[in-house]
Amino acid sequence: MKTIVCVEPGRLEAVERENPATLPKGWVRLAISHVGICGTDYHIFEGKHPFLEYPRVMGHEVSATVVDPGTSAFAVGAPVVVNPYLSCGTCVACRQGKPNCCMAIRVLGVHTDGAFCEEIVLPADNLYPADGLSLEAAATVEFLAIGAHAVRRSQAPAGSRALVIGAGPIGLGTALFSRIAGHAVTLMDTSAERLAIAAERFGFTSGILAGDAAAAAVSTATGGDGFDVVFDATGYAKSMEAAFAYVAHGGALVLVSVVKDEIRFSDPEFHKREMTLVGSRNATRADFEHVMANIRAGQVPVEALVTHRTTLDRVPVDLARWATEKSGLIKAIVRVAA
Repeated sequence: MKTIVCVEPGRLEAVERENPATLPKGWVRLAISHVGICGTDYHIFEGKHPFLEYPRVMGHEVSATVVDPGTSAFAVGAPVVVNPYLSCGTCVACRQGKPNCCMAIRVLGVHTDGAFCEEIVLPADNLYPADGLSLEAAATVEFLAIGAHAVRRSQAPAGSRALVIGAGPIGLGTALFSRIAGHAVTLMDTSAERLAIAAERFGFTSGILAGDAAAAAVSTATGGDGFDVVFDATGYAKSMEAAFAYVAHGGALVLVSVVKDEIRFSDPEFHKREMTLVGSRNATRADFEHVMANIRAGQVPVEALVTHRTTLDRVPVDLARWATEKSGLIKAIVRVAA
């Protein structure tokens, strides 16, 4: 089968590989339909991912159709959304119903080969029916579920004033589901262009340009109170550290992105606010289902999120180009099925 391999940083190759031969009990054979290109994929291509071994087949934002259901209840040809987080099922997190932070988690396209290929085999438990969704829309569910999970983790009630820092795909997904939760959402980003796109495409007209004037702008926007909940989706340590100062007394800071750096903050500032600091990792089935329900209900403008499209054949050229040409890029989707 046709497969795109990141052989080493900066080098993508199209190769032919054998289709997955065995179908373990409880697993399903899938024909890949569409795959979203994520920031993680760009980092892998650029050699910036700290926990990756090359060569690697990337791709973890996946929609597919069932080729062989094995012993599962899926029908041949059924459209599915793939949950790419392969959990052990036995660790303390899994026992508590939190497979998204499994102690031995393997993520498709990161710890094990992903979906930049024509077929894959996966556990039936990681597949969710995509009825009522186009297969392209189904490939956006995973990255949106990360934002939906962060919003759910915040426990911020409707009416809360929310600040989402970072207007990339994960930040926009977080902002969309914050708004769906009834929050009054403000975006912050270093790019005026991204803030303008967020306003024009998604109606987020309240925006703050990150920089030296950001703290004053936060104070002005909230009457000096700060935001009830702040989501940082930047993946930059300095931004995460600065975010503590934007939180209202009694509010919460949710770290959506992860960095390998140490995060430092002032304990007196943290304590005087009686802040809640929340880590948010991946997503669960409940988040995937919440996203799919809202796409079906017309609450998520998928057509505005997908700005770039390509085919599996074109991935080595287009992904390499989009790694540096980010203007106007929100989400790129690879069409695999002919």
